[in-house]
Amino acid sequence: MSIQEFDYWHQDRHVNPQHLESVAAFHRAGIKDAAGHGGGLGVEIEHLPVRTADNPVSAPEGTAVTYAEEHGIRSVLEDLRGLYDPAEEVYEGDFLLGLGKEGIRISLEPGGQIECSFSVVHSAGGLERLYADFLQNIGPALRRHGVQLVTQGYQPHSLSEDIDVIPRKRYRCMDAYFGRMSGFGRNMMRASASVQISIDYFSEEDAVAKMRTGTALGPVLAYFFRNSPYFEGQASPYRLLRQHFWTRIGNSRAGVTPGLFDGNFGFEQAAYNVLASPLMVADVTQTPEYAQESDPVRIAAFDNAADVYPDRALNDYEISHIISTHFNDVRLKNFIELRHWDSLPIGRTVQLLRCVAHVFYDREAFTEASSYVSGIREVDVEECKLGLQVYGDAALPYGRPLDFWRRLLGLDRDGTYRGR
Repeated sequence: MSIQEFDYWHQDRHVNPQHLESVAAFHRAGIKDAAGHGGGLGVEIEHLPVRTADNPVSAPEGTAVTYAEEHGIRSVLEDLRGLYDPAEEVYEGDFLLGLGKEGIRISLEPGGQIECSFSVVHSAGGLERLYADFLQNIGPALRRHGVQLVTQGYQPHSLSEDIDVIPRKRYRCMDAYFGRMSGFGRNMMRASASVQISIDYFSEEDAVAKMRTGTALGPVLAYFFRNSPYFEGQASPYRLLRQHFWTRIGNSRAGVTPGLFDGNFGFEQAAYNVLASPLMVADVTQTPEYAQESDPVRIAAFDNAADVYPDRALNDYEISHIISTHFNDVRLKNFIELRHWDSLPIGRTVQLLRCVAHVFYDREAFTEASSYVSGIREVDVEECKLGLQVYGDAALPYGRPLDFWRRLLGLDRDGTYRGR
């Protein structure tokens, strides 16, 4: 779509053409050289902090640990500071909210979930080494404060309403937005945890192909790696709890990327999607024109990027923020982020990583996997999701039994990746 066509068809949606080109250029800048730096894997693992049996505040074992409470997550981060790079510390006001050093970044999700993001790896062994370093560093602080990290999709005992949102304005705005605009948004924010894997793309066509294949196969892989036995203190009634949340958070903001399976989908359409939607949270902290803004982070229930940002090219911070307010199954940044999975123990994360690496980076494997989902539509993906949710092991994703998909993806019944 040309800028002229964009202006004619979409002026009613109030999207700024300079913003459109900025975001599309951001996506184009992510194209990697397959023979050079391509083939990397980014991994983020979120952890649910809960109390140990011998915790110093006499809280019931297994209950959620919040940020500000005595011996809470803030205390854990403060104890870790000496092991991380001071230049990488993240604060909001006086509150320490993140740490970093070479290879590892620790950040907090809205309910105090501890997320560990790792530098790009090219093998499962690389991830295992970085994760071992993370555990070695954080272990003594966790024990000192009576905290353990659970890698499941949802808090095992605590109710979401009993978990406070951390003191970050963005998350306070999201909490208010989701509380009014969607079902299960607050459950997702306060009490859920996930694993996300990011992959490279080598052209615009390759990005679209990987997004489509990842979106189609995502529900199947989510079922094979499901790990949410609990919901709100009871056995979960949902086979795919995380997926159930996102289908109720908003169609343009979550689920299948709008227009992904249309013949003309590309970087400009992806850019248009995020620019046309309400931002949910406006953030002008890195917008020079608003340097004196008294409220630089606020709810934006109806305002989109054109309402918030100046009539000029967007900077990378602004672009990253706009994209981050969308949570599609497969999210396009300057890489591709696969977002289907519950939080997993490191052993299962490694199996998932091996599977993803093989399917998306082995050309023969990718061609074969893509062929089995070629020609599907958004409605077919939704049918796949619903079938898995309702029928479980008896489901027939895209007309084929689960054992077919296990063989195609190289997985045993226990989720071990055996290769092809």
